Amino acid sequence: MAFPLIRDTILFTDRRLILIVKQGITGKKTEYHSIPYRSITHFAVETAGHFDLDAELKIWISGTPAPVEKTFTKGVDIYEVQAILTQFVAR
Repeated sequence: MAFPLIRDTILFTDRRLILIVKQGITGKKTEYHSIPYRSITHFAVETAGHFDLDAELKIWISGTPAPVEKTFTKGVDIYEVQAILTQFVAR
């Protein structure tokens, strides 16, 4: 499954999470992060409120103190993202 972020994309495969990050003003430069599910220690989801229309996902990876933070637009069901991530991380 794939979900669009504000500028980026997050992909869920059967073995890993792939983050596609657009960089620069034009977005021509692209960075790919491949994160095995077994490396994810925990994650947090912050849902959108009445005034804040964007939902946020934070993923902590083993060996890295700061989480990877991604913001989803209001068109993405953050609960579906959370369910998919739970399914793969809890294996």
